[in-house]
Amino acid sequence: MPKIRRLSPRLAPFPRILLTLGVLTVPAAAFAQGVSPRDSTKDRVAAKPAIIGGVTVRATPPAGSVRAAPEVNGAWLLAGVKSEVLQVRGMDANLTEKTGRQLFAKIPGVFVYDMDGSGNQINISTRGLDAHRSWELNARQDGVVINSDLFGYPASHYSPPLESIERVELVRGTAALQYGSQFGGMVNYITKSADTTRAVSVESNNTLGSFGLRSTYNAVGGRVGKLDYYAYLNLRRADGYRDAAESEGDAQFARVIWRASPTLTLRAQVGRSTYRYRIPGPLTDAQFEADPRLATRTRNYYGPDIVVPSLSAEWTPTPHTRVLSQLSGVFGARNSVQFIGFATARDTVNPLTGAFAPRQVDIDNFASLTGEVRLVHDWTISGRSHPLAMGVALSDNDTQRRQLGRGTTASNWDLTRSSGDFARDVRYATRHIALFAEQLVRITDRWMVVPGVRVERGATRMRGRLDYYDPANVPQMLRHNFPLFGVRTSYRLRGQGEVYGGITQSYRPQILKDVLPESAIERTDPNLRDAKGYTLESGVRGTLRSRLSYDLGAFVLRYDDRYGAVVQTDQQTRESFVFKTNVGSSVTRGVEARLDALVYAGGRATVQLFTATSFFDATYRAGTINNAGVNTALTGKRVESVPRWISRNGITATGTQWSLTGQLSYTSDTYADPLNTVTPTANGARGLVPAYTLLDVNGSMRVAHWLRVGGGISNLTNAQYFTKRPTMYPGPGVWPSDGRAARVTVELTR
Repeated sequence: MPKIRRLSPRLAPFPRILLTLGVLTVPAAAFAQGVSPRDSTKDRVAAKPAIIGGVTVRATPPAGSVRAAPEVNGAWLLAGVKSEVLQVRGMDANLTEKTGRQLFAKIPGVFVYDMDGSGNQINISTRGLDAHRSWELNARQDGVVINSDLFGYPASHYSPPLESIERVELVRGTAALQYGSQFGGMVNYITKSADTTRAVSVESNNTLGSFGLRSTYNAVGGRVGKLDYYAYLNLRRADGYRDAAESEGDAQFARVIWRASPTLTLRAQVGRSTYRYRIPGPLTDAQFEADPRLATRTRNYYGPDIVVPSLSAEWTPTPHTRVLSQLSGVFGARNSVQFIGFATARDTVNPLTGAFAPRQVDIDNFASLTGEVRLVHDWTISGRSHPLAMGVALSDNDTQRRQLGRGTTASNWDLTRSSGDFARDVRYATRHIALFAEQLVRITDRWMVVPGVRVERGATRMRGRLDYYDPANVPQMLRHNFPLFGVRTSYRLRGQGEVYGGITQSYRPQILKDVLPESAIERTDPNLRDAKGYTLESGVRGTLRSRLSYDLGAFVLRYDDRYGAVVQTDQQTRESFVFKTNVGSSVTRGVEARLDALVYAGGRATVQLFTATSFFDATYRAGTINNAGVNTALTGKRVESVPRWISRNGITATGTQWSLTGQLSYTSDTYADPLNTVTPTANGARGLVPAYTLLDVNGSMRVAHWLRVGGGISNLTNAQYFTKRPTMYPGPGVWPSDGRAARVTVELTR
């Protein structure tokens, strides 16, 4: 085979084109001869010819850019869905501290909940759902499920460093038939790949910042023969914005890919993340106004430690067929030791004993296994491509929850019990199988329809002990049997536009917090049902003259059989009790808009403006809850923790070796409870969560091909704000978010 000559210097314009298009295929002769489209006829004649089969040039999309996912993305069929692929590598954002509003700056409708201390966790939701540890989303890393237990405790305690992420893929609800049943959609964090042009390549990101932040991320990768490898180590420490809010986190990852043959690729990887956060406690509104950095607790700690291993095989028996088989697990623990109470309950030394009160110890252990087989086959009928996606997913999840243990009176991280057993010790085990299929049908060259079905069958068995309650009165067996249907469509407009839309059913299983009575005065409805509903959406997206990228859409999310509690009276004893049951339904209507415009391109600099803005109208259509022992109707009330407006807007200036981004983020007020309490209670547990506006500035400069320096200031105006008044962990009350903070990052690559 003839050697390919060195590319002509006149191909310099090509990288800019490639960055715009993402993927570009050109005739082989053009590269073999070293000519550009602007070469003269004389140049083409003079160039030495070479004949090769073809060359495909691939380029990474610009840092921070957002685009729709391709119709077929690996083993996923994503045609016609609301999807965003966010390019993370190299973007102007505070990745070290996982600042969600900066990471998802160009994705409308993403609500970010700050509660775990900067850098520890990402807490996001879409379309008015609960952002608590992203548990309304099917969360994945490289296609591997990372939710701790989708049927018992779906929180994503596993949290890889964002320095390790190449891109984030976010898919909304109408593709739920392929990945799961979640209302919120799927978020997939794609880890960086090894530099396959070298046997060894290294990367080191080192950050120093305000409030004692110091972090180092170090990775190594490469290719040796048919083997690709990639591994990283991340260490991060911070004193925290608030008093007594120290945190320390570690993460490790290793992956090996063996290209066994042109049609078979095997992958083995394992990731671990752990952190320990000293929880500074909730505040009342008065305390927040006086000093938002105040700590009401100094002895409270929280720490998950999660390992996610996986094995996968990708087989392409024909150019039109791809099969992905995958086995993965989530193993580890979520531990905490705390003095529990409202902000008004002081944690002080007892003068009679000379010691603090014993703390409460809570331990959750997870052992979740998931096996998936996915097949995508591309039928060709009448000259048109008709991809079929189908598969099966099996899971075996086992969560052991041990809570209400009597801890020590110490002040350090100590999970030792001073006496007795855990008052709550239960196991929540689920076995589940799901079958799915979606078929893309091209009715014309421009119009496609994708009908689909997912059949879910599973059962959860609960066993164990509640010291304050007779387990016989708690549901012992819960069944999850659902046929879910959906259909979506897409129509290609002339130029670079597309109209898309669809409707898909979803459901949310009863998790531990919905089933377990918290005290002796609570009972659980033996006929408690899984929540169910649907997502209906439509939109238009595309580009105009290569200067404006847009995605404008609307949706309706129906959420029936929501979980809650009402007051009932025992007919025999005439005693009142709190009854945990399905309490009602809600509907969220919304509009989501993303615009990204190139407003200036001259010389070696460009300027872009962007906005990602959403409007949500989330209301209860029916329902009743317990309010201070009285059943109170919810009809017409706004759903708690759902802002009407979330708007992130910014400007990015880019040169050949530098970039600078300014971002203005606005989130409107929300209610902390479904009763829409406006005036804050004395303990801060209920009341309005005020609107907040934040200004962030981030930038970077390429000093040398191996050295990049970046930095930024988050919350430049030092706004004092909070995002939610939680009802669960870390406790009811006001939890201030971080004030103004600066950082500097030095990135070394070799």
